[in-house]
Formats: sequence, structure tokens, C-alpha cells
Amino acid sequence: MQYKSSLCYNAFQTADRRRQWPVKQVTKANFAEALAEIKTLIFNSDYVAVSMRKTGTYSSSWRKILPIDTAEIAYLKAKLSAERYQILQFSVCPFSVKDSKLIAHPFNFHLFPRDELKIGMPSYSFSCQSSHLTSMAREGFDFNACFYNGISYLSKTQESAAKVRMVNLRSSDNGVQSSSVHSVADSVFIERIKSRVKNWRSACRNSNKTDDALISSLRKVIAGSELYGSRPCLSIDICSERQVELILEMLKGFADVVPLRAPTKGGGMQVVRVVLTCSEEDKNLLEEELQNMEEEQNRSLRGFRDVIDLISTSQKPVVAHNSLNDFASIYSKFLAPLPSTMDEFYSSLLLIFPLILDTNHLLTKCSPFEKLGSISGSISYLKKRLSAPIDMEIPDQESGNVNVQGHYVLKLCRLFVTLHSILKISPEVHEFDNSPLSPSVQHHANNFGPVSEDNGDSSAEDIRIWTHSSRRVSTDNLVFLLGFEAGATAGKVKRILHDSHDVFSKEFDIRMVDRTCAVVVFWTPGLSEQFMRIMGSGEIISGKLKDMISEGLRAVDYETYRRACKSVLWKTHLAECLDEASGGKETPLSVAKSQREHQLEICWHSDEMINLDEL
Repeated sequence: MQYKSSLCYNAFQTADRRRQWPVKQVTKANFAEALAEIKTLIFNSDYVAVSMRKTGTYSSSWRKILPIDTAEIAYLKAKLSAERYQILQFSVCPFSVKDSKLIAHPFNFHLFPRDELKIGMPSYSFSCQSSHLTSMAREGFDFNACFYNGISYLSKTQESAAKVRMVNLRSSDNGVQSSSVHSVADSVFIERIKSRVKNWRSACRNSNKTDDALISSLRKVIAGSELYGSRPCLSIDICSERQVELILEMLKGFADVVPLRAPTKGGGMQVVRVVLTCSEEDKNLLEEELQNMEEEQNRSLRGFRDVIDLISTSQKPVVAHNSLNDFASIYSKFLAPLPSTMDEFYSSLLLIFPLILDTNHLLTKCSPFEKLGSISGSISYLKKRLSAPIDMEIPDQESGNVNVQGHYVLKLCRLFVTLHSILKISPEVHEFDNSPLSPSVQHHANNFGPVSEDNGDSSAEDIRIWTHSSRRVSTDNLVFLLGFEAGATAGKVKRILHDSHDVFSKEFDIRMVDRTCAVVVFWTPGLSEQFMRIMGSGEIISGKLKDMISEGLRAVDYETYRRACKSVLWKTHLAECLDEASGGKETPLSVAKSQREHQLEICWHSDEMINLDEL
């Protein structure tokens, strides 16, 4: 049975009020089944949409990505958020587009980082924001199910480290090459271990089944024999990788043994276990059992990361609404620790996910002069201004596993399909095109906010604010004001500045970054440097501004803001961070300019800044 509807946007709105779209819920209990199902769907789809619910995003207003942020600073903010907050829901929706028809298969995975295998990973602390948890609770999120039955995982880096600590079930001799030259110490070690293995095998083979229990036990003690399951096993302590190589090389001469390697819990001396088999058939059976156990162990280590690996292996375009934040979290949790710079992050990420489509950037192609933040707001805007009828088809899920959690990813699919229709994006492969996807997809892919869509160079440190009358401005023309009285508004500060000095006689703009700091943008080059010099020199300034300076008003440049972000001071109030970054002193702009290799720009629009006057 399938759930179908042929709808335009008005019908979508009506359908949303009548019912919620079905989304398959996945926990530890049904993860294996869902993994097999989603694998086929991913490889048969055109795109894969992803969204997530975390325990928080940004704990204060200035830590959000703002229009004053270059790509470098925006990445630092996304990095901090990804490292601080935990993903509790990860929604994945493989979908295809046929003309204007969306065929979607939504899955909502419940995650929780749990030390399932008792190896000390990925047990770590994380921060929570009450507003995010409250929102999830209102949607019916079952926190008990998440904590007790959520799917755990390890990143690729953590998995590599974990395997060193765990039993390596198979010490395969593949790749172990005989050394042409052995040292005297090597030869002595080999002969000693060979003699021990021979004596142990003989004792096991010659053991008289009619011996009583006491004699049988004594034989095992003398031979140093243990049991691996029902098979005799000999443990050999080793203290170097070289000794492991020598033992594996030596054991090639024994056709009836299987070597296993197990690091000790203390991390010091290791153990190579030699298991004795009774026949070639028994040996093959043991190796098959070990292979199955190793595969199960690796699946337990990877956990939910198997889904991430499937998406990566499929090479399908991945659709997100806020790609910088989302993929910083994906990279941090499932791949490796985040790199220190945006360029490293960008180049490493694209090796794993070569095509990422951000609906925020696609919206700039349709509505370059409107402020469209949320998915719901974007859908509403497009519904009113553009005609884009859509058919939606969602295959029916098992009734016991379907509820409304994770429906956000379906909204994302709906938004993308609308943009897909308007922008004529097509994943079809051209007959003579060597690339896996059509140029139209590649043209729209890999635009990470706040990197400007006009500049395909990932190293560009620009930001695009695609709202009404946006303007490009150098970061040298921005000055941060701090130390003003509590309750000051942008309008009030602007009036005071306008009447205080000739430097403010020409056009300038001001907005509050948070309640402790405002940013001033000068539209005439050179005026910011002049203002910083006035503030630092104590030059006579008239009116209310003079009183504000005497009461502690200070000014710092953009370079100080950059240092505050790079130093990870990240206190609640921006003024405190800027104070620490500047040492409590204004930095002359000429000095800051000489410390940079090139000039940076942002695209400014005051409407995009947080307007505390309206709160």
C-alpha cells in the first residue's frame, strides 16, 4: 500500500493540518532491519536529504553565524557548536524526482553515544539547551527510548583507536612476509616458541581420554593449555610487534593451528593465542566463525555510522538546509575531530560527500531580495509568489514504527523539489558526459554558508547576505563598540554618534551584536581608522559621546573580533571576549591591517542582524 497525494502548495498546507507525514522511527531494536532497507533505497534514489535535532546550537546571540562573519569565523562558530552539542535525532530521506513528483522514503534514527563495548568510547559529556529539549518534547520525542535504546556509534578515528584496544579476532598471516635475515635474538625466540608449540600440540594429541580428571588437569597445566570454546588453546605473551611477526611467520609451518591476537587491558604486553583444530574442516569452520564475529564486532563499533558510510559510498547529492552547521556536526561525530581551518574542513569533507546542495543557497537564486530563514517560511513565500505544483508519494511504513518525529526532513524534501522545479535542476546523466551528474547539479552544489555563491573559490572569506539592498563592505570598515550603559539600543547609540563628531557626518550603520556590544559599519573608506584614532587619542569629542567615553565606552577593530573567535574565549557576552582579546585597549586599525596578508569583505545588511530593539 502506498500513501499518495497530488497537491499544489495550498493542498500541502491543508494536508499538514489534517495529518502528519509518516516517518519510520529507528532505534537499536530495529536498526539492522532498517539499515538493510535504507541501503537499497539510497542507491536507487536521486538525492538524499538529511536533517538533525541536537541538544542545542548556540548558547548566546553573538555565537550565531552573523552577517559580519567571514567564512573563517563562521566555521569557528559552527565548529564550536558541533563539538559542544550532541545529535539525538538524525533524519535521512532518500528521494527521487520524476518531473514534479517527489518519491520519498523518510527514516528517523534515534542516537545516543553509549560505551556499548566497554572500551571507553564514545563516552563523553555534552551541553544541552533547555529550549531545544523543550521543543523536542513538544513534538513527542521519547527521551527514555533515546537514552536506553538509541543507536550508538564511533567515528572513523575512534574506531581505529578502539580496534587497538580490542581483541583482534583473526591474526591473519596475509601480508606477513618471511624475513630473509633473522638476528641471533630472532632465531633464539623462534626456536623457543616453536619448541613450546610442538610440546603443547603433542600433549593435546596424546592426551588419553581414559585419564581421570586430575591427571587430565595436570597435563593441561604442564602444557600451558587453555580452552577457546571447546578447542585447546595456547597463550603466548609477546612484548613487541616484531615478536608478533616472528610468531605468525613460524606458525605457517603448522597446518592445524589458527593464531589469534589479543591486546591486554593494561595496554602493555600482548598475547597471541594459538588454537588447535582437529581437521581441515574444523579449521575452516573456526575461521568462518571468527570472521563472522569480527564483522559483528565491527558493526557494533560503527553503529549508526554505517548509514553515513552508505550515503558517502553512494556518491548521491546530499540535500541540507544549513550545510555548514549540519556537516560540521556530521564530520565531528562520525568522521574525525574537526580541522582547525575552513579550508581543511572543506577539502576533507568533499572527499567524502562530493556534492552537497544547500537549500539556503538555492533560495538565493529564486528570491535574492527576501529574507527567508526557516524552511516553513521559504515554502510559504514560494507558495505565494511562484507556481510549482508537486505530487508526493511516500511508501507506507509499518504502522508500529510510524509517528511524526523527524517530519522536518520531509519539509526539506518538499522545499528542495520546489526549487528543483523552478531552477530546472536535473540529476540525469548525459550520454556523453563523463561526470556522474549533470552540470546543473554541479553548478549549484557545495556552496557552504557564508561562502559567497558568486565565488566558487573555497578559500574566499566572503559572506553573502541576500536580503533587500545588501552591500559589500571591507572588514576594515567595521568597528565594535562596547562598554555602553545597559539597555542602550542601536537607534539611541546611532543618534548619539551622529551628533558627536564630523567622522559621523557621512553615511554609517549600526546594529547590536548582543546586549553588550554594537557593530558600526562606515560606508566611506578611512573613516573607521579615523574613528579608532580619535577613541585611542582622547581627542575632544562633544556631547553625550564624551560622557559615554568617560563612563567606559571603548572601540575595537575587526581583527580583535577575529582574535576573540580564534582564541575560543566564547564567553556569554561578546564585550567580555573582546576585552580579553584586546587586553582592555583599543587596537589601532593601521596596526591590525599590517598583520593581515589581504583585505577581507562581507556582504552587509542590517536587517539580517539580531535587532534587540524589537525583542
